[in-house]
Amino acid sequence: METALLEVRNLDRRYGNVHAVRDLSFTMQRGQITGFVGPNGAGKTTTMRIAATLDVPDGGDVTVNGVSVLVEPRLARRQIGYMADQFHPYPGLDVVQYLDFFARASGLRGSERRRTVRKVAAFCGLDSFADRPATGLSKGMGQRLHLAKTLLHDPQLLILDEPAAGLDPRARIEFRALLKELAAAGKGILISSHILPELGEMCDSVVVIEKGRRVVAGSIADIHRDNELEQAVVVRTLGDVEALERFLVVQPHVSEAVVDGARVRFAFTGDDRELADLLVRAVAAGLPIVEFARAEADLEDIFLKTTRGRLQ
Repeated sequence: METALLEVRNLDRRYGNVHAVRDLSFTMQRGQITGFVGPNGAGKTTTMRIAATLDVPDGGDVTVNGVSVLVEPRLARRQIGYMADQFHPYPGLDVVQYLDFFARASGLRGSERRRTVRKVAAFCGLDSFADRPATGLSKGMGQRLHLAKTLLHDPQLLILDEPAAGLDPRARIEFRALLKELAAAGKGILISSHILPELGEMCDSVVVIEKGRRVVAGSIADIHRDNELEQAVVVRTLGDVEALERFLVVQPHVSEAVVDGARVRFAFTGDDRELADLLVRAVAAGLPIVEFARAEADLEDIFLKTTRGRLQ
């Protein structure tokens, strides 16, 4: 069996009276983007810092490609790229000088260092900003520089803590495209974000934690199925939308019917056969249905229905 790229095993961390992480376990594979989700104070940043060798747990372990971050932190760091939630570029350096500084710190030398800096800058779209002061970039370009610094030593695991925070829509789309390209190249990406719809679009799997404990983990579709969460269904009619709503609210397995223009969105707990039977009854009742489909599984739904918003 292939070794997991990242394995978090029974992780535990306390800060005085605050139990930040409690017996937390999960794994992720190469080429996978895993969303790390939870309320504020859930323990996400603590877990990420431990995985990045920046903090030491009170119990448990984290391995990267089978290497323990506690037993062999130097070896583990060669495979880890950590992007913190705050970016503080050094004053007095332009973009290339900033990247060159960190390339030297990563042990790159001579022509290899210069080639790597150019390659990473080009990948992150920083070519035309090469001589710009690192402290004078926009938020979006600053995050690109932050990511570029993280990629210089070609890590296999990227740990990204709120990388899209504060970005405008275009910058978020472009940043998301970079991450997908990195995953397609085989890198594993553990990413935390509070922008759940966007996170749900890019992730292969998610880990939801609350008060330091794992709540659910897996693909969005599997979590919906395994936890028997209600699935949203969208129906559009050419007729009276309120008549459609009145019909739906008295049907088996239907709840939370909401009118949205010519559509009604409702929660459905039945299986596919029962959903097909519902459509047959709607047509038999003379309702002119022109659209009837399950909505895609939603990460926001998972978050709201599996967590309680408890802080610590």
